Amino acid sequence: MAELLLTSSYQIAGRDFDKGGEISTEVKVLLQKLEIDPRLIRRAVVVIFEAEMNIVMYADEATITFELTDEDIGIVIDDRGPGIPDLELAMQEGWSTATDEMREMGFGLGMGLPNIKRNSDVFDIRSTVGEGTVVTSRIFLDDHG
Repeated sequence: MAELLLTSSYQIAGRDFDKGGEISTEVKVLLQKLEIDPRLIRRAVVVIFEAEMNIVMYADEATITFELTDEDIGIVIDDRGPGIPDLELAMQEGWSTATDEMREMGFGLGMGLPNIKRNSDVFDIRSTVGEGTVVTSRIFLDDHG
């Protein structure tokens, strides 16, 4: 059984573009202080940043829970929002429901969920239309994945 070394929980509000990216930056600094492998830090930061941007673009609010064990980095994103009607479509690179306004700000390239999956050793997504989405990501600290 993995030993829990650290856990943090963060709240993020939808449409708060000014705060998008703050949680991933905070986690990056934390992992650097703990001298975690920089390649693993980068992967965790990508997962959290992409999740943050999806939250500010689409959800009402969310909780991002970050856990570090002696085996892995675990990230759970639990949002309250519209949910995703077609998960298969949402996982396709380049597919996006971003508004023109979001695209003008440089978002909505359709890479968020694919990037989260690509940077995860274990990835799970569950969504209920009208309720929200839960994304779980695990990044192993060694090569046993």
